[in-house]
Amino acid sequence: MVNPLYDRLFGCHADRQTPFLHLPCGRTLTHDSFLRLSARFAHALRALGLVPGDRLAVQVEKSTEALALFAACAQAGVIFLPLNTAYTAAEVSYFLENSGARLFVCDGAHAGTLSAVAHKAGSHLVTLNVDGTGSFAAVACDMPDDFDTEPRRAEDLAAFLYTSGTTGRSKGAMLTQANLVSNAEVLTEYWRFTEDDILLHALPIFHTHGLFVATNVTLLAGGAMILLPKFDLDQVIAALPRATSMMGVPTFYTRLLDDPRFTRDLVGHFRLFVSGSAPLLPDTHRDFEARTGHRILERYGMTETNMNTSNPFDGERIAGTVGLPLPGVELKITDPETGAPLPQGEIGMIEVRGPNVFRGYWQMPEKTREELRENGFFITGDLGLIAANGYVQIVGRAKDLIISGGYNIYPREIELALDDQPGIRESAVIGVPHPDFGEGVVAVLVPEAGACPDPQALATALRERLAGFKLPRRFEFVAELPRNTMGKVQKTVLRDSYADSFT
Repeated sequence: MVNPLYDRLFGCHADRQTPFLHLPCGRTLTHDSFLRLSARFAHALRALGLVPGDRLAVQVEKSTEALALFAACAQAGVIFLPLNTAYTAAEVSYFLENSGARLFVCDGAHAGTLSAVAHKAGSHLVTLNVDGTGSFAAVACDMPDDFDTEPRRAEDLAAFLYTSGTTGRSKGAMLTQANLVSNAEVLTEYWRFTEDDILLHALPIFHTHGLFVATNVTLLAGGAMILLPKFDLDQVIAALPRATSMMGVPTFYTRLLDDPRFTRDLVGHFRLFVSGSAPLLPDTHRDFEARTGHRILERYGMTETNMNTSNPFDGERIAGTVGLPLPGVELKITDPETGAPLPQGEIGMIEVRGPNVFRGYWQMPEKTREELRENGFFITGDLGLIAANGYVQIVGRAKDLIISGGYNIYPREIELALDDQPGIRESAVIGVPHPDFGEGVVAVLVPEAGACPDPQALATALRERLAGFKLPRRFEFVAELPRNTMGKVQKTVLRDSYADSFT
């Protein structure tokens, strides 16, 4: 193959007049029309000075054009870097500077705020709006609708996805062509996707779930997607009768179950419901099956690896587990201190190895060595066990990562912002069970002597620095934080104390 990623996912659909994207406006875009759009975008990338190996950072709303940018990068050999649309200018500044992105595509409505950020980072800013307009679209408008695909090797980088630890700055996970293609191939076969599938796509496309799982699998299978801008309950219920499959986060399923319109008849023709990005409560499993007759398929993946395990398509889907290691993926449980393998049934660190595992963290060789062993096993940071039936259960996280609504939230970042606020002596941020989002963010605060901080004022101040999904949903005030004999805050005690905050 000239270019494994483009050839396997996109190029194979050239000249196909089959439906690819069903849009909210009622229009349907064929595979061929989509490829002609992405070819014009590839020409625009070249005209703007990008060459293979350059990074393109993108912070735009979900749209046909946003997906076409991904395809254009694949065809032009440019490394694709999607950014959460909720990130603030301060957050975007770090990603642009760290990645060295030569070009930054953003929504025109935010260009005024982000132009200075891009200039400081040495990135050229262009705009692309959800309606297909903008300065980037203007460059692409008169370009040819075919493009000579840039040759790329399987080991060449295809994308950066930024993740974070509980301390330090965000890390750019380097994903290769082989990482993305191999995972799409395994999932397409494992979940039995074909060209007859119509996937209801309500996930964001700046995240591995919506882009490298949902979109890539549909492309590889040659199927179609109902492309919704976001999860809107009315739109989803209206679209369900036209779909055969859906991928979502637990929040999607709990909200559907709360609506009396969501019935067995509405999804009687459905083939598959998949859930991931956050734990699905056993009650949700049971309620969903009782309501629809369908058992949700839960799987487990990460930014650095895409998907690692899955409950089977043919076989028992067990609530509270993430299924079995996918074909080609090795998974073992190790002692977190020594790295030695643990016997079946014992809880330890989950480590994985396979063609899906990323190359390392961009410009962070020490962090790469800490988390990616020389033998290829990636230390996930998740604690789990392998049951007697071979199914993997995740029991907790070695780090204090919070997953809310499918998004990763890192407490240290919020704590630093809180500690800067007037009247706050110190803070601890935890995640506790939330019936809708999986986990909700709680900030436990120690005020300075004589101070009475206002929760509303704190929320307003944080909103200037942090994306909305990171904001605490509750503020609790205490005289002191629980500590062990070494002076470390005992977050386990806090999680137990506030476990019922959202129930």
